[in-house]
Amino acid sequence: MTDFDVVVVGAGVTGLTVANRLHAAGKSVLVLEARDRVGGRLLTEDIEGVRLEVGGQWVSPDQTALLALIDELGLEMYSRYRAGESVYIGADGVRRTFEGEQFPVPATTEAEMERLTKELDRLAAAMDPLAPWEHPDADELDRISFATWLAAQTDDAEARDNIGLYIGPAMLTKPAHSFSALSAVLMAASAGGFSNLVDADFILDRRVVGGLQRVPLALAARLPEGTVHLSEAVTTIEWDADGGTVFTGRGSYSGRRILMAVPPTLVNRVQYIPALPPVQAQMRQHISFGLVVKLHITYDTPFWRTNGLSGTAFSPYALVHEAYDNTNEDIDGETRGTLVGFVSDVKADGILALSPEARKQAVLESLAAYYGPEALNPVGYYESPWMADEWTVGAFGTSFDIGSLTRYGSHLRQEVGPLSFASSDIAGLGFQHVDGAIRMGEAIFRRYA
Repeated sequence: MTDFDVVVVGAGVTGLTVANRLHAAGKSVLVLEARDRVGGRLLTEDIEGVRLEVGGQWVSPDQTALLALIDELGLEMYSRYRAGESVYIGADGVRRTFEGEQFPVPATTEAEMERLTKELDRLAAAMDPLAPWEHPDADELDRISFATWLAAQTDDAEARDNIGLYIGPAMLTKPAHSFSALSAVLMAASAGGFSNLVDADFILDRRVVGGLQRVPLALAARLPEGTVHLSEAVTTIEWDADGGTVFTGRGSYSGRRILMAVPPTLVNRVQYIPALPPVQAQMRQHISFGLVVKLHITYDTPFWRTNGLSGTAFSPYALVHEAYDNTNEDIDGETRGTLVGFVSDVKADGILALSPEARKQAVLESLAAYYGPEALNPVGYYESPWMADEWTVGAFGTSFDIGSLTRYGSHLRQEVGPLSFASSDIAGLGFQHVDGAIRMGEAIFRRYA
């Protein structure tokens, strides 16, 4: 058994940020990771000769902590392709192309969407993302679903469906009836306002050359050899006021402090001796991941560009509710084009019940409705496996049940003896994003330093 100042459980961006800052400050630190790689929900892989961002990938201008770290690590970025028209399929089933942010919907629907956006911006401006339960309307907003809130705001079904799309299927990857209006406002506030969430050119601005996983890989590379232990899942933590001992299948390690840098859904997979206080255990029973199938479809060429399309497509009524041009612009000589698309919540339930062949056909038909029959003939098709990943089982991040954010939120970042908890799932600004993971890591370092 070896003694450390801090034992970190989880080699995602949060854990590696803390480990780097502690090491630079002269502290002894050990990082234990259950997976056989670093990066957590960031993963970049070459599949059939194409580099795919299997996990998170985009960097937006509001992610200032991530932008600073990318600069610190000496990584480069490039802009997402966005030239040309976007595609929208409305409630009437008609495919329309458009430019700018506003969907081509009836004037009355457009007016309602603008009004709802302003109202969500107003609510978000009144929220501290680190303490959403202190919002002036927190109790009321947390006791109704986002779908219920939308229904009370407008009779325009298409306006409700589109506003619901941005936070439900697109961000929390849950149906709008399954999370609270307060959670929706938190999602907006964490991005600097709902207006940012509805602007794809803002929220999906740039990518890291070589893939976003280069961030955790670079962080891990800066640590001394032997600091990060891979394929070493933690089973038990014994703790008291003076510190804790972490047990794995390969050994035990003691630390003055123990950081659980993992999603809240994984915290209770470890046995604690003594057990965590009841509120800590109960709280995490009310937190869950959403469900999304991230799709990567590669073609001989980015044919949509030739047809005057940007590759951006939206519809709350389609199986693939959003899709984008995800071609790797930084690869010299690459002629193929890649689309990335998403199927989430109950629609993901439906396609996961199909055979792989039937699922692929359903996805390609949905894409063909956006891009035309050429979309039916890819040269590569890949589904990100997060819904079946043992150490995630969902995506993109976790969120509370209705009524639970006000009940339990103040306990999210509460320490228990030597135990601390941090991940992007419990961030304020940057909630559910790499930016939030970095912010949580920096906050923990300040607490430990």
